[in-house]
Formats: sequence, C-alpha cells, structure tokens
Amino acid sequence: MSEVESFFKSAFSVDNVIFGFDGGDLKILLIQRGAAPYKGKWALPGDLVYPNEDLDTAAERVLEQLTGLRDVYLEQVRAFGAVDRHPLGRVITIAYFSLIKISDYTVTPASFAQSAMWHSVNKVGDLAFDHKEILDSCLKRLKRKVRMAPIGFELLPPKFTLTELQQLYESILAPPKGIDKRNFRKKILSTNLLNDLNQVQEGVSHRPAKLYEFDKDKYEQLVAEGYSFDI
Repeated sequence: MSEVESFFKSAFSVDNVIFGFDGGDLKILLIQRGAAPYKGKWALPGDLVYPNEDLDTAAERVLEQLTGLRDVYLEQVRAFGAVDRHPLGRVITIAYFSLIKISDYTVTPASFAQSAMWHSVNKVGDLAFDHKEILDSCLKRLKRKVRMAPIGFELLPPKFTLTELQQLYESILAPPKGIDKRNFRKKILSTNLLNDLNQVQEGVSHRPAKLYEFDKDKYEQLVAEGYSFDI
C-alpha cells in the first residue's frame, strides 16, 4: 500500500443528538446497542456512512433505521476525529442535533438498536464510544442557539403562559439558581414577538394565567430587517 492509499482507509459515521422536550424536562434520545462493540451500552443513534451517500442523507437514514424517526430537521454541528475513538479502526464521525417535541413522534427501535428511550439530560451516565463528549458539545450548541433564535416556541402549545415559556428556557439553559421571573418576563415581552390573546387558562386549580402566542410572521419580518433575537 502506497502512502497516498493509506489516507483512504478511514471510515466515516454520523451520530444524531436528538433533544426532546415533554413540557417540563429536557431529554435525549438514546439507543441500547444490541451489537458489538459496546453491546448493551447506551449510545447516540449513529452508524457508518455508506460509500455512495452524502452526510446529510446518512444522518436521516441512520436516525430512521435505528429509532423510526423521520422528517426531523437535523443540523450539522461538528466532527469528532480522535484516532482511538472507535475500537475497530479509524472512524471520523459527524454530529448532528435537533430539538423536537416528544409527543409529536413515536420511537420504534430497529436494526442493532435493542431499545430506544428518552433519558433526562441531567441523568445520562457513561455512553458508548465518545458519545458523552458529543452529547455535551451539542448541548452547549443548543444553549447558545436557544438564546439567539426563538427555536423553543415550537415545543410549546400554540397558546402558552409565560410560566410555561420560562420552564422551557430553564430546562434547556439549566442555570444553577433558575431564571429570575421578573427579569425574564420583562425581557421576553420587550421582544414584541408575543401576542396577548386576551385569554386565560381554563380548568386549572390555581389562578388562571394569561395566554400568549408566538408571532412567527412578525419575527421573520424583523429578521429580514436585521433584527437579532437575544434572551
């Protein structure tokens, strides 16, 4: 084998970091591997890329094959290429991440995924390969992105309270002392992206709270004019 040929002996894989929100807790979708290496260990839904497919196609294929999830928006984060990250040889992986509403999807494990379950992000233990490092990196990306774009609104009901919105941000950002209620409400209302529906909650045991909706059209218009979302 020539020196040049040795450069073409590395494999590529994709690993999907799927964050989910269930109304009160940020979770991560993990599979339990039913095949070596790391058989029986929890891992991110990932696998090797076929020689004839591009990375984005591979990420979508692997996610559907292992978990049954499809039509999920996946954003490429970064590559992980430690020489010894895979016990069978040199494998460079590309990490993708997404944030979805858990109730909108049904997980059906297949292929070498022995099972697939949602786990609280704060309670994830050791994972196969370097998947804990990948998860931590994607979580940092999510925390930055949720501050700069209103991506979390799609995880809430069409009509929501400011308390529900704050709980969403707290579940993602996980500040040690929580988020100050007064400051959060002042800042979020100052964006002028919430429409007061002049409605309140129904069927609750506590004092009904006001309901709002996110004005997506207004947000897109403001972005076109140079607006920068910042929480």
